Amino acid sequence: MEVLYATCVGVLFACGVFLILRGRTFPVVLGLTMMSYGVNLFLFASGRIHSNKAAVLGESAQYADPLPQALVLTAIVIGFAMTAFVVILAIRARADLGHDHVHARFPKIKGKE
Repeated sequence: MEVLYATCVGVLFACGVFLILRGRTFPVVLGLTMMSYGVNLFLFASGRIHSNKAAVLGESAQYADPLPQALVLTAIVIGFAMTAFVVILAIRARADLGHDHVHARFPKIKGKE
């Protein structure tokens, strides 16, 4: 099970890096989102992978660690806010520049080269 989780985290990070290096803003946003999913899986797996364990203390003798679960929930909220901010930033850049290329050439200022 740990190998499957590690493979999923690696694939998400690899796809995220590939999409971040693209030339348009939408793939960059998708790449950031995929990398945040990879971080969420990594944080969740850091609490050891258990099945059929109680999530609350006192329910049984064996329980799952609640700290990674809380970290993942916090990371989901932060990731959603970051994605919303980057989408708004991309929409604004598209409106101001007229295109959505990440590596845009800005007009030269007169007198400076």
